[in-house]
Amino acid sequence: VKLWEDKKERDLVDYTADLFAIIKTTEKLERAYVRDDIPAKEYEETCGKLIAQFKTLSEAVKDKIPDMVQFMAEYNMECPAAVNRLVRSGIPATVAHGKPRSHSTADSAVSVAETVQNFITAMDSLKLNMVAIDQIYPILSDLMQSMNKVAQLSPEFEGKVKVRDWLSRLHRMPASHNLGDNDVRQLL
Repeated sequence: VKLWEDKKERDLVDYTADLFAIIKTTEKLERAYVRDDIPAKEYEETCGKLIAQFKTLSEAVKDKIPDMVQFMAEYNMECPAAVNRLVRSGIPATVAHGKPRSHSTADSAVSVAETVQNFITAMDSLKLNMVAIDQIYPILSDLMQSMNKVAQLSPEFEGKVKVRDWLSRLHRMPASHNLGDNDVRQLL
């Protein structure tokens, strides 16, 4: 069975296969994390890599596959955890819902200082007109990770919720997109 007529079609088949593999792998990774079969640090690294690969591939095939959820339905992929992680949130669960890792006073002070530093960096970046998605996303991700290490901040803390919402929102935008003035004001 010949699957393609020319190089373009062959590339699309290859991209589709890679996309399928990334989605299925993410689903298995999410299940392993929920079952505590994988350490949080390893999960976070692997999940971050899969999200980056997914985003890169999605951009490459967006003309042929504009809707990833529809793509998954077309190929009978029952991967709700992968949809959530790759399409909706775009950040590992440890970043979105991370729990504080330590409770000692010294570690807590370091975590608070790191969070303040990341917050100031985010504010300064926006004030210096660093408004491209690929510039601000890593900064907000660092802020979210540092906030998750602060034991005194509950998961429902308003600042955490807002940063998590912005990370999800930025994830759905192309990397080359710039935030508008209203978005920057809202984020500040």
